[in-house]
Amino acid sequence: MIQITLPDNSRREFPGPVSVAEVAQSIGPGLAKMTVAGKIDGKLVDASDVIDRDARLQIITPKDDEGLEIIRHSTAHLVGHAVKQLHPTAKMVIGPVIDEGFYYDISFERPFTPEDMAAIEARMRELIAQDYDVIKKMTPRAEVIEVFKSRGEDYKLRLVEDMPDEQAMGLYYHQEYVDMCRGPHVPNTRFLKVFKLTKLAGAYWRGDAKNEQLQRIYGTAWADKKQLDQYIQRIEEAEKRDHRKLGKELDLFHIDEVAPGVVFWHPKGWAVWQQVEQYMRGIYRDTGYWEVKGPQILDKSLWEKTGHWQNYRDNMFTTESEKREYALKPMNCPGHVLIFKSDLRSYRDLPLRYGEFGQCHRNEPSGALHGIMRVRGFTQDDGHIFCTEDQILDECIAYTAQLQKVYADFGFTDILYKVATRPENRVGSDELWDKAEHAVMESLRRSGVDFVISPGDGAFYGPKIEYTLRDAIGRHWQCGTMQVDFNTAERLGGEYVTESSGRAHPVMLHRAIVGSLERFIGMLIEHHSGAMPAWLAPVQVAVLNISEGQADYAAQVAKTLQNQGLRVQLDLHNEKITYKIRKHSLQKLPYILVVGDKEKEAGAVAVRARGNQDLGAMSLESFTQRLVQDVADKR
Repeated sequence: MIQITLPDNSRREFPGPVSVAEVAQSIGPGLAKMTVAGKIDGKLVDASDVIDRDARLQIITPKDDEGLEIIRHSTAHLVGHAVKQLHPTAKMVIGPVIDEGFYYDISFERPFTPEDMAAIEARMRELIAQDYDVIKKMTPRAEVIEVFKSRGEDYKLRLVEDMPDEQAMGLYYHQEYVDMCRGPHVPNTRFLKVFKLTKLAGAYWRGDAKNEQLQRIYGTAWADKKQLDQYIQRIEEAEKRDHRKLGKELDLFHIDEVAPGVVFWHPKGWAVWQQVEQYMRGIYRDTGYWEVKGPQILDKSLWEKTGHWQNYRDNMFTTESEKREYALKPMNCPGHVLIFKSDLRSYRDLPLRYGEFGQCHRNEPSGALHGIMRVRGFTQDDGHIFCTEDQILDECIAYTAQLQKVYADFGFTDILYKVATRPENRVGSDELWDKAEHAVMESLRRSGVDFVISPGDGAFYGPKIEYTLRDAIGRHWQCGTMQVDFNTAERLGGEYVTESSGRAHPVMLHRAIVGSLERFIGMLIEHHSGAMPAWLAPVQVAVLNISEGQADYAAQVAKTLQNQGLRVQLDLHNEKITYKIRKHSLQKLPYILVVGDKEKEAGAVAVRARGNQDLGAMSLESFTQRLVQDVADKR
């Protein structure tokens, strides 16, 4: 007899080996119809897989996260089925699951078009309507090779070559179409009805620009139509908020082919930048950081000591002068160690906190560049804390509080916390790692927040905390980090005098709150849909005259506001006032002031707030107080 234990600890006995689908059928036909896969003793398996021993079993349905991921993976295979029917000469490559969807990379003699994508989607729906079973066959390696040779699937054969130790592989049959995968997959196409193909893109084989280019078909799949509709709505909203689109409409920045991956900031965009930088400079000042500035170009020998030259060379911009090789810094950490070691430090100096708005350059692949979110030249609010092992906990607690305040002021209140623990390949003793991991976890506990643990995802030199923001439309942005580093200061010779007059290497805490200022401003643009809060808005108020007779008064109003340190735009153009109001409304300004003869005589202004709110007339003094308070309160 085989005993199956279910999640509620109830047990079912079977006279011999039994498949996941058969267990589900024994519980009830309704569950059997919803069974996507199973989880045997914690391992995901196909519904057709057989259990031949006592085991714990969880039935996976579309309501489970794993079930939804399986549906997406199987829909990617369905893309392959449809493409091969429509374009038999296409060669299939890989079709993995990604966040909220999937893609399939394909080699084909011509670029796919939107019309092709519509035809592929239509054929997928025809195949789903056939309600066919997806059949899994574990197949000997030699037979797998013959299957793909006979079908001319060159890329599948290359993938088989990448797995020399695999003696048997899972082949999944969609009628005449066959694909290779570890699985699991849905047992029937009835689970794949709710999907949509979303876009076409280019990709490189193995992600390397030196290799041949492929075509990538993106799509999404969901458990029910309501979820799909919500997803489409989010995507449409995201497109409206796209920082590249808004950056152009609001005249904030542009990127030019003469400098790919580097940003040209326009006056309005630079005004936002300055608000972010000056705000963070105040945070440095108020929380015990010394602002420093390191050089842009450093000798190759330094990067050899840090290991970057050996392991990161292809991502670094290099130059040469007087027969010496240099690199533009991809990060600020080594420079801060050199500042630390430039003088003899005592344990009494610790913790010593450095902050820098450090400009870095990384030679990112051109295909990875994305507006101002992913660039080659960027500036970080980079900070490093040099401390003793006993100070790690207090510094991490203080940092989380600092970070929470910053994010709240910028409009982000929903933060997810993750601790990445020791990887298999690491430096330092287990005792040291125990202390560091305890410190970062305990710091979050004392901060009163929940967190998840990501085992083995820490850096080789120490554990880290990752802080992820959820924006206004529910997207996640991994932003701040706190990394504990036992290695870098020692490798570069940083040390301090201990209480017993000995020498020791400090622990180095790497921290960034906004990270890349370019990326963070892109996030702000999308989070606020371009409608920045008053304290961040590049232009906080526009002053418009109705006719030439109020030009002098409008200029006087603008000057009064500017004298309060406010960012003001004066519009004296000879245009209809309705046109001028609309023009400035489209720029998403917090306030628009209109002055006519009546306002001029009364020394007042007619106030319009963002969102077409008519606040009526008020004295210039009252409005000024209102806007100054908005800025002070970061509203």
